[in-house]
Amino acid sequence: MTGPQTGGMASDAVPVEVRWEQFYRWGPYLLLGISSLMAVAADLLPAGAGARRGTVALAGAALALQLWWSRAAPGRAGIGAAGQAYYAIRYALSFALSWLAPVFAVYALIGYYDADRWLPPRQVRAALLATAVPMAAATAGGFPLNGPTEWMGFAVLYAINSGIVLLLHHFSVKEGESAKAKADTIAELRQANARLELALAENAGLHAQLLVQAREAGVHDERRRLAAEIHDTIAQGLAGIVTQLQAAADSAAPADHIQRAAALARQSLGEARRSVRNLGPAPLQYDPLPKALENIVAAWSDSTGVRAEFTVTGIVEPLHEEIEAALLRIAQEALANAGRHAHATRIGVTLSYFDDEVSLDVRDDGRGFDPPSRPARGGFGLGGMRARAERVAGTVEIESEPGGGTAVSARVPLVRHD
Repeated sequence: MTGPQTGGMASDAVPVEVRWEQFYRWGPYLLLGISSLMAVAADLLPAGAGARRGTVALAGAALALQLWWSRAAPGRAGIGAAGQAYYAIRYALSFALSWLAPVFAVYALIGYYDADRWLPPRQVRAALLATAVPMAAATAGGFPLNGPTEWMGFAVLYAINSGIVLLLHHFSVKEGESAKAKADTIAELRQANARLELALAENAGLHAQLLVQAREAGVHDERRRLAAEIHDTIAQGLAGIVTQLQAAADSAAPADHIQRAAALARQSLGEARRSVRNLGPAPLQYDPLPKALENIVAAWSDSTGVRAEFTVTGIVEPLHEEIEAALLRIAQEALANAGRHAHATRIGVTLSYFDDEVSLDVRDDGRGFDPPSRPARGGFGLGGMRARAERVAGTVEIESEPGGGTAVSARVPLVRHD
């Protein structure tokens, strides 16, 4: 029968709490007035004049206590020792009034409702059991009790009152704990929602930044692609044209060299158009990778005069377009580097098919170099070959030493053509 536990959740709980606050403030006045009116109207005051005066004096003291407490602690709960003292004095007055006139047990009834408001939790059950004493005594006929029968009736009534009030108190405590748990859950959810909204706002900002970075990265990648295509096709073609024209100028029969220069020019023009359209390499348009590499090696050998051999090992399989394009461009770059820098007399190109990867090896017997001492450059030579391989999850390794030739080994996953 104790009052509601604090910590209501929804807006519809507010009026209930307000009504309970009003009851805590005006309930003692109401119950004391009802008891007094019933005592006077039904002539339930004690018989003796002294007892009547004592009853009136105690009722006046109870009213004075309540008036003082309403001013001292309006609407305040759990105020420590002062609240405990107020509850104890009020109980003593209600017990004495109930002894003199059992009808004042109605006033003592307030002790059931606000025990948990003024007392610490460990004292609430004792206060409820104490309040049950005048209630049971009034039901049994009032104090003093005479004879075993009245005492037996009082004991039974006290047990009933105590059991009911403790059971109701237990339910009230559980309901309060449940309400508090729900309120805590709602508070945590509100905090989580606030954090989520903040995270969503931050994510929106990050998403915008990522979109900008993705656009910039796309533009950068496209620029690098075009630069690499120009380097691997047009630049090498122009270098070949210059070589053929120089040979024609120094030759007594320049017609062959001029024809080769014209063929290189047409080939470079076609590659330029394909690069702009983002198409695959021209040699792969009509021939599979082994045949295209064989033609490139033969053309390179004819244009440079260096003996070149092409070999295929393993079971030839059609590869994904990106894989074949990367290997073809790596082979072109390795041959171009050998032609410009190696001064080789012999070069070998080997394409090997394994179970889960494909390797391309380009070896020459030229003058070689020291790879660790070669400074990193921003061009499209060795770095370009590595970048192409990495783009298809592959690797490129360079083995060389001064006077010992150079070996370029590219390894890429064997990804079959769909």
